[in-house]
Amino acid sequence: MRKISFWFIALAFFGACQPGIHSDKDNAGLKLPEGFSALIYADDIGHARHIDINSNGDVYVSLNRVKNGGGMVCLRDENNDGKADVIKYHGIYDGTGIKIHNGYVNLGSDTLIVRYQLTEGELVPDENAEIIAGGFTVQNQHATKPLTFDQAGNMYVTVGAPSNACQEQDRTKGSPGMDPCPILELHGGIWRFKADVLNQDQARDGYRYATGIRNAVAITWNNSENKLYALQHGRDQLSQFFPELYTEQQNSQIPAEEFLLVEDGSDFGWPYCYFDLAQNKKVLGPEYGGDGLKVERCSAADDPIMAFPAHTAPNDVLFYTGSMFPEKYKNGAFVAFHGSWNRAPQPQEGYHVVFVPFKGSVPSGEWEVFATGFAGVEVVKSPRDAQHRPCGLAQAPDGSLFVTDDVNGRIYRILYQPK
Repeated sequence: MRKISFWFIALAFFGACQPGIHSDKDNAGLKLPEGFSALIYADDIGHARHIDINSNGDVYVSLNRVKNGGGMVCLRDENNDGKADVIKYHGIYDGTGIKIHNGYVNLGSDTLIVRYQLTEGELVPDENAEIIAGGFTVQNQHATKPLTFDQAGNMYVTVGAPSNACQEQDRTKGSPGMDPCPILELHGGIWRFKADVLNQDQARDGYRYATGIRNAVAITWNNSENKLYALQHGRDQLSQFFPELYTEQQNSQIPAEEFLLVEDGSDFGWPYCYFDLAQNKKVLGPEYGGDGLKVERCSAADDPIMAFPAHTAPNDVLFYTGSMFPEKYKNGAFVAFHGSWNRAPQPQEGYHVVFVPFKGSVPSGEWEVFATGFAGVEVVKSPRDAQHRPCGLAQAPDGSLFVTDDVNGRIYRILYQPK
C-alpha cells in the first residue's frame, strides 16, 4: 500500500509540474506572479482572436482575417514539449468568436455563426460549414460575434451596436442621441439561440436575452454558477464631442469598462447611460441631456458587478477551474484587456491580463494585474506601439492558461511551476 501511495503522489506531482515542458528563459517577455512562467506555444499564426481547447489538448483559434486560406487555425502539440508542432489552417470564415461544443467547433464571423464537425483523433474539422445563426446586419463597427453556450442547449451571441452612443450623426460633435434608440432593436445586446438548430435567423428565431450593452467582446457562461457573464466596451470620445462638459483628462478616465452578470431581461443602459468609476454610479450621457452628474433614467439601469479603468478594451473572460494554479485562482475570473486607443494625450492603458477573485456569482475582492509585458514597451502612446495585444483566453486540460495576441499572432502558454 505504501508503494502504491508513493506512485500516486509522484504521478500527481509530476503531472502538475509538466516535466516535458520548459518555459522560455524570459517567460516570453511576460511579467508574472511568483511561481508562474510562460512560453510561446505558437507565433505568427495570423491575427489571432478568441481561442478554445479540446479535451485532448488540440487548440483552435479564430482569425479576424483569413490567412493561408483559412479563417481558423488548428494546432497540436505532438511531441509533448508544450508547443505547437502541427499548425493547420481551415475554413473560409474568419471572425472572433470560437467555441467547442457537442463535437463541433463553432465560429462567430461578423454576419454568421457556423460550425464544423470534429472527428475523434483528427485535428482538422470537417470541411463542411453548417450555419447555426444568420441574419445579422453588416456593420462598420463592433461587428464581431463572440459566443458561448450554457448547459441547457442554448447559444448566446453578442450583437454589438454599430454606433458610439446612438447619435443622430454618429461620432459627430454635439449631435444629440436618438430617443428611443432604434439600434437596440437588433443590436446593442446579447441574443440567445438554440445550440443545435441550423439556419436560425436573428430577427425571426433569436431571443434578445439582454440589452443596453454597447459591445461585449468578452462573454462566457460560468458552468459552476450557471450564469452568463460579459464585459462591455464603454463609449468613446466624451471630450471630443462635448468639450464644454469634459476635459481630455476626464475623457481618459470615463466611462468605466463594465463587468456584467447578465440575467434574462437585463438592461445595462447603453446608449443613455455610462458608468463613472469615480462616482461609482451610472450617469446620463451628454447626448441625452447629461452633464456628467445627472442620473435621471439611469437609476433604473442594471449596474456592473465590477468596473475597470476606461478604454482598456476587455476582449475575453475565463473562469478558472483547473488544478495547476494555486487555490486562490480557483473559480476566479481572468480578463484579457486588448488596450486603449483614445486616452491621448495620456498614455494608453490595458495590454494585460488581470485576475478577479470570486465567491459564488460575484467578485470577492479587488482585481489585480496577473500578466503584463505584452506591449513590449514601458509607455504605450499609440496602439501601434504595442508589439502584442492580449485578446483571447483558454484553459488547457492540464490547467495552464493560453493567451492569444492579435497583432503578430502569438499564443502564450502560462504555467505554474513552484520551485
